[in-house]
Formats: sequence, structure tokens, C-alpha cells
Amino acid sequence: MKSDTRYSNRRPSARSERPARDMRAQRTQKEQTVQLTVRGMARGAIRMEAEDGTIYTCAKENARGALFGDTVLAERIGRDRVIVTKVLTHAHENIMGVLRVHDGVRVIQPLERRLPAEIAVADLHAEAEDGEIVRTHVTRWEDEGGLCVSVEERIGSFEQATYALDALVMSMRLRTDFPEDVLKEADTCRPADLADDPTREDLRHLLSFTIDGRDAKDFDDSVSLEQLENGHVRLGVHIADVGHYVRPGTALDREAFARGTSVYLPGRVLPMLPEQLCNGVCSLRPNEDKFTMTALMEIDDAGRVVDERIARTITCSKARLVYDDVNALFNGSEQQADAMAAVADTLHQMRALAGKLRARRQAQGCIDFEIEEPGFVLDENGEPVEIITRERGEAEMMIEDFMLAANECVARFARENRLPLLYRVHEKPDAEKLAMFADFLDGIGVNAKGIRHNAAPGDIRAILEKTKERPEYSVITALALRSMQKARYDVAPLGHYGLAMADYCHFTSPIRRYPDLVVSRALTAKLTGQPAPLTGEALADAAVRSSERERAAIDAERAADKLMMARLMAHHVGEDYDGTINGVSEYGMYITLSNGAEGFVPVRTLEDWFGFDERRMLLRGERTGTVFSLGQPVRVKVQNVELTQCNIDLTLLTPLKGRVASVPKENRNAIACAALTGHKGRVASKRMT
Repeated sequence: MKSDTRYSNRRPSARSERPARDMRAQRTQKEQTVQLTVRGMARGAIRMEAEDGTIYTCAKENARGALFGDTVLAERIGRDRVIVTKVLTHAHENIMGVLRVHDGVRVIQPLERRLPAEIAVADLHAEAEDGEIVRTHVTRWEDEGGLCVSVEERIGSFEQATYALDALVMSMRLRTDFPEDVLKEADTCRPADLADDPTREDLRHLLSFTIDGRDAKDFDDSVSLEQLENGHVRLGVHIADVGHYVRPGTALDREAFARGTSVYLPGRVLPMLPEQLCNGVCSLRPNEDKFTMTALMEIDDAGRVVDERIARTITCSKARLVYDDVNALFNGSEQQADAMAAVADTLHQMRALAGKLRARRQAQGCIDFEIEEPGFVLDENGEPVEIITRERGEAEMMIEDFMLAANECVARFARENRLPLLYRVHEKPDAEKLAMFADFLDGIGVNAKGIRHNAAPGDIRAILEKTKERPEYSVITALALRSMQKARYDVAPLGHYGLAMADYCHFTSPIRRYPDLVVSRALTAKLTGQPAPLTGEALADAAVRSSERERAAIDAERAADKLMMARLMAHHVGEDYDGTINGVSEYGMYITLSNGAEGFVPVRTLEDWFGFDERRMLLRGERTGTVFSLGQPVRVKVQNVELTQCNIDLTLLTPLKGRVASVPKENRNAIACAALTGHKGRVASKRMT
């Protein structure tokens, strides 16, 4: 021991010091090397993300030709700057695009907006023509001397909407057709019969029914309501037991896992499950016995859940109701009262109950973003002819209230029973984005002291409530939503900030969401005394995969909406529109037109030099003093529409002489829809939940 102490105090020789120094150098070098995924462009630089979510930027000349989605190895050269040393994996072996011929030079314009605007074409298919959609294969990468592709398949003319949407689906690598083994398994699924599973609780006597959109075919859920002798009510939320048919490890399960979610596009649905299941055996169609998972909640007169249980059941929906009809009933329609006489009283009781549940959530501080979703009227050729908004009426809100209650009930059951589960997690807002939101509020005279540093959900809700009558309300709502973190799936019950819930999961849509199927299987295992089907690393992988597929679906839906908006506005070039500013940057203004479309006014087209005030989110003219800020009405002309990249270019017609403050009431919902995601599309509130 003494010798150890003595020698530890001696100065090492130069020979012994060198290896230590070399090891430290190697360690430092290793720490400076990071693996990143390319996420897109940000102010002229390439934005890259590490596995822990840290964002880095890289100058284009230092990226070794890395494209969106590529995985790279990079060396840090600052706190958040990197140089790419090696491209590890290429995300785009195949690229969908529109063939263009310029002075005999052939290029493709990729449909993926985050790829280069034009890519050189070699070995061109002899019959491919200008304006045709083609699938190409990358033959040479940028770091090998320039990006180049060869044409492998002709899809069809970009002038036709159906081909354009097909190409968009292919470019985003969404799964369309089901493999043969998956379809064969689906064909073997039999209708529900209690004799096949006598352990289920028989609830076919209940007056249960579905309420969905008029075009819906995949009915995940039905609801029932019972009056109890103690004055309470028992709400039943009955969910299709997809897990009974889609067993772990089967071809059906592998395909559902790969897809992750159904994708809803204009005039088209890409289902998670084959039609035989999602629209047939599993769908809660009227007057058909169905295997279900049921959340039964006893609720008192104050809207409090005083007792609850989860059960494996067999149910039979007595009616297929439509939101529009139920809303008409609630609005006093005698025609609908007669048509729905068998369920009208129950519906009115459900309406009253939903109001109590909603009031309790609001008292707890939940944030309800009242956002109307854009949709499209398509002609017989799939071309958009009109942009519409999908309004959320009382019927929609009522079903949402019931689904939220069921999801919370199941999550609470899982946590109390230590059940391995996929929870729906929504963490606290990003501090930087929240500060920007607070800066904007201060700039328009709204006291944002309560939300600047550590805002509770109720604080943000209070801001929305007190600004409801202001002309900027839609913009305030949009910026509040932008400040939120993205909801995701996790194996830990981390709570849901936006809903102000400690326990929350997705349980109510197993036909169209894989996490709900995972939850349903976990409940079945618990109720039947079987081991949990998914635990540990496999469960964590399912959380990551489900979150990724959800983001891919959102991206696809936004891209499809942009495509349809661009195709619609291509017929209106040269026309004037009233619009509202929904976003500003140093490069220009994003404008929501009165019909719901969104375009861009470049700052270089304005007759003044405009400085960008990021804190207040406005542009200010140096010579004229003109101010352009969020929520401001303007008059614009549609200058040009670039269909491949779905860009709508606008020219400002409003004179440069100051700011007009008020926002036309009819434009406010459209502003909110367009402004939610940094001017790249929409996010419905359901995505946060």
C-alpha cells in the first residue's frame, strides 16, 4: 500500500505520459464525432438531428452532398455546427419526380420538396416525355461528382391529379397494396360469435351506436349510456377488439406495424389493415355482433368518474349515426328528431354528460385548440374544385369527450396495475418557443408574464380565453400551438401537458393506429391472466416506430393538401384575393387567401427595404415605415403556381402605407389552419391528443 501511494505521487516519465495524452486526444476526437440524420434546410444551411434530438447545422459545401433523410457521420466545429465526414446511409435510392426538358437537357424535378430542385438524368427511357412522372434510380451521388439518376418507370402525366397523387404517395414511400400472405390471413377472420369466446361479457342488450362522418367505413368505436339507480350514469365506450384477429408475429401484425397508421388523403385512404378487417369483420357496423374491448365509467352529476372497469365484451351497435345529422338534432331539427326517435333521448343525455366532462377538463387547465381542418371537393377526375373547412360541431366534440375519458381510464388502469403499455405523452412546451410566443403577446399588448418561463396548461388556456375577442385571436391560437412539443408514444406514463392529464394513452382507434392495438393486447393479457405480449426493448421499439409512422402520415397528409391547393390555384393565376398574413420571415410573408389556400410574397418584390423583427414577428419598411405583421389583412394577386413543388407565388397589391390592424372574421379560422406548423401545412388538434 505504501509503495502504491509513493509511486502515485511521483511525476510520470515522458514515456509514460505520452500514451495517456494520446488516449485523451482519442477520447476528445471521439466526443467530437456525432451521427446525425439530415432533416432539411434552415436559412441556407442544412439542418441535422442527433438521436437525442439535438439540432446541428452544416454549410452546404461541407455536407458531402448529403440529402434529406440521409444518415451521416459528422465532426463538431462549434456548439451546434458540424462538418460531414462520411455519408453512412442514403435515404433516397429511388426518387420520384417530373421529367423536364430544357434546351435538350433532361432533368427531373423531385416531388419531395426537401430534395434539390432539379437533378440530372442519364440513360433516359426512350419513350419518357416532358411533363411525365417518373420513378428514377440514383446512379451517382453528390460526393462522387454530382447527383445523377436514371429513369426506371413511367407513372403518367403530371397534368392528371390521380397520377400526381399516386406519385406523391410513392415518393413518400407509403405502403399501398397489401402482400398476398396478409390478404390470405385477413380472409380467414370470422365474424364474432360468443361460442368462440364464451369468457366475454355479453353487452348486446345495451343501446349502443356509432357516430362518424358520412363517408366513414371503418367504425372503431360505439357508445352507450345507462341511467343508474343512484342518479349516476354509466358511460360505455366500446372499441373494436382488433387484437382478437391480428395476433402478434403474424403477417397481419407485421404489416400493421410497418404501416403504423392509416393515412387519410384527399379522396383516398391508405388503411393500416386490409379492407376485409377495417371495413368488415372488425368494423362496428350496425346490427352485427362484434368482439370489443369496453371501458365502463360510472360518472356522477358533477362529471367525475367515481368507478370504472375494463372488460372484454361482445356488443351489437343498434344504429350508424352521422355527425351532421346528430348536430341537426341538437340544433332542434324536427326531421332528425323523427328519424332518430329511438336514440334521440339518449343523445340528448349524452350531450349533457359531455358538457360536464368538458367543463371538468377545462377546470383542470386543458388547452382546447379550436381548429377547423381544410378539405377538398374533388371532381370525377380527382381534381380539386373547392377548398372547404371541416367544422367541429357538438356531436364531434361529444364523441371526442367520450374518447378522451376512455383513453384516460385505460391509462390509469395500466399505471395502477403496472401494465407495460404505450402511453401517449405530451411534454412541457419548448422554452425557447414559449419565450417567442410571450414576446409576440407583449408586442401586441397582452400581458404574457405568466407564461414566459414555466407555464402551466391553465396559464396558456387563460391567455386564449382572454384574447378570444381580439382580431389576432386566430394567430394567437396558432402560435400557442406552435410552442407546444410534439405528442409522441413512450413506455413511461409521463403525462399529457395539453390535456392536463397525468395518465393518457391511445386506446380508441385500433383499426387505424398500431399503438391502440398494442394497448388492446396488453389489456387482454391482463384480463385473461396472460403475460404481457410486448415488454422491454420490443415495447420501446414499438413506441419509436409508432411515433415515426405518425409523423410520416402527417407529412403525407400535409403534402397532399399542398398539392391539391396548388392544383386548384393553378386555374386562378392572375386573379386578386383578400388574404391575411399568417407568417413572416426575413424572406417574405406567408399569406392565407380567403379561400383557404396559402401563398408567399417574397420580400424582394416589395418596393422598399424591409427589416425582419423576429421578436415581434413583423417586417418593417425602412423608407415607408410600413409594417407587416401576423394577422394583418392584405390584398394580393396570384402571380404564379409551380405545381411540382406546390408553390403559390403572390404579388402584394396593398399599398405600402402603414398597418391595418383588424382581421376579417371570416378569415380567422383559415389563418389558424395554415399557420399551425410553421407555414408548411396544418396540424389538427387531434394530432396533439
